[in-house]
Amino acid sequence: MIHVSNLSVLFGGIPLFNQINFRLTKGDRVGLIGKNGAGKSTLLKILSGELKDFEGDLSYPKNTKIGILKQDIDFDEGCTVLEEAYKAFEEIKTLEKQIDQINHALQTREDYESEAYQDLIVQLTDVQQQLQMLGGYSYQGTAERVLKGLGFKETEFTKLTNEFSGGWRMRIELAKLLLQNNDIMLLDEPTNHLDIESIIWLEGFLQTYPGCVVIVSHDEMFLDEVTNRTIELSLGRIYDYPKAFSEFKKIRSEIREQQLAAQKNQQKEIEQTEKLIEKFRAKASKASMAQSLIKKLDKVERIEVDQEDNAQMNLKFEVSHQPGKVVFQTESISKKFGQHIVFSDVSFEIERSNKIAFVGQNGQGKSTLAKILVGEHEHQGDLKIGHNVQIGYFAQNQAEYLDLNKTVLDTMIDAADAKSRPRVRDILGSFLFRGEEVEKYVKVLSGGERNRLALAKLLLTPFNVLIMDEPTNHLDLQSKEVLKKALNNFDGTLILVSHDRKFLQGLANTVFEFRDGKVNEFLGDIDAYLQEREFENMRAVESDEKNNPTKPNQAKHTSNQLSFKEQKKQKSLTNQLSKVETKINSLENEIEKLDTQLLKKPALASDANFFESYETTKKKLDELMKKWEEIELELSNA
Repeated sequence: MIHVSNLSVLFGGIPLFNQINFRLTKGDRVGLIGKNGAGKSTLLKILSGELKDFEGDLSYPKNTKIGILKQDIDFDEGCTVLEEAYKAFEEIKTLEKQIDQINHALQTREDYESEAYQDLIVQLTDVQQQLQMLGGYSYQGTAERVLKGLGFKETEFTKLTNEFSGGWRMRIELAKLLLQNNDIMLLDEPTNHLDIESIIWLEGFLQTYPGCVVIVSHDEMFLDEVTNRTIELSLGRIYDYPKAFSEFKKIRSEIREQQLAAQKNQQKEIEQTEKLIEKFRAKASKASMAQSLIKKLDKVERIEVDQEDNAQMNLKFEVSHQPGKVVFQTESISKKFGQHIVFSDVSFEIERSNKIAFVGQNGQGKSTLAKILVGEHEHQGDLKIGHNVQIGYFAQNQAEYLDLNKTVLDTMIDAADAKSRPRVRDILGSFLFRGEEVEKYVKVLSGGERNRLALAKLLLTPFNVLIMDEPTNHLDLQSKEVLKKALNNFDGTLILVSHDRKFLQGLANTVFEFRDGKVNEFLGDIDAYLQEREFENMRAVESDEKNNPTKPNQAKHTSNQLSFKEQKKQKSLTNQLSKVETKINSLENEIEKLDTQLLKKPALASDANFFESYETTKKKLDELMKKWEEIELELSNA
């Protein structure tokens, strides 16, 4: 379908792609992956014909229909959801107008036997056949099915698009693209604004799509479910394998290990040959042999190892100062929008340094409760915020609040105060905005780069409580790991709204489940919660209750089996365990660094100060391990 040959793109004088080649054919469902800023969205724009500024050849058959879903969209005001969706059928609408015009002409004429009248009848038949071939008699039902699949209710079809949030407008744009019946479909982060049921529906749609699909996504499970081929963009090159994402990762790792081993063996052979050359050069009788070896060495094709892009942001959340013991305390909190009750009678207490995950279906109030805690939503009931609490908040659509017409540097400077302003460039450097990149305008940044900038802005204001709503949207896999590590090392209170089980693993020690207008509290991490509720994975959590084998009242029953005093004790032990584990992790890293120093400089073994520091650190670790075992034993018997 598309043949890309020697494609090169320069961005600020630096090659984004360097003579890359690949083909896209019918039936390909390609996962296009790479770090933020690697050029994924740029490549989609080139394939769609939107971007012309490149070197190389891009060829495809005449009349090939290509559609693209971009992150930035513009809607015409005044259209309903259905009217906007019907724009996908421009050709059908044109044919409908032609049929109306021909029918009108036939009704106003009376020369039934004339040649002109007969020509109109033939023309009407031809247009009706074209309309039938394009599905013109069923497109309205098709449009409604796709809209419902993407989460719209039938009562919302006649609402104006400007009544919906940016995320729901993106769903309308996705619906239009799915309805267009393109030969090639290009999707940039299609799942970012979808709930789990819509994602599952989209997976089924794409699995049977007859054309070619290219998907940019950081959702590993979605890529594994949909794709049959992976193309990675890295340091200007591409790596292309006919496998879904997880298999691709294994293959790439194995190939690189083989390359490293082969390169090492080749280097040994080269060194041995070079030694022989030096040895033979010294003897006149062996000079011809030395020349022969030199020629042989010149012909050796050096084995290259695939380069890895190891640049990553450096993220650390510092605690401003210690707050009081209780950070949040709620009593019978309720929230409704109009007549719709989101949740009611929610009571809980969050203590200092607790790590909490908000999980549940979309629309159950996870983001709403987060906004209530930060003061963005009014509510019914009592909310008390503890002494000395300073809140840092990262909204789900945080990047949308950035001014597109500002530079990266101006964005940070304008948000900084007198104390943080001198640190702006250092913070930006930690988030991979270095050198001339700080002069980029926000509007040219990728979705992941905008999220990185929004995270950087968060560090300009001190806090001891951090609330994050879907912080991993748009972030590449490596950046997600960096963020997770930073959150693990954060000594303050953390509240995370996320549907990513892998990201939540090891981060939370308490889970708040949002379901049926209630919030149920579970002590333990995300894996313990899933096991307790008999959920196979996070998709089961976010799916409809009817697909959940667990009884609706099980969560409430489980949570009430312990007395309030026992629950408090168990929560305290869980918090102690979490703190001890963090300290153990820190000491293990410290010992690893000391071991590395000793390996590089064996003489340090006789250095009394070094040895004393080393032994003290190991003793602390042993003591913490004993304490961990004691708490774990007490927790298991609680």
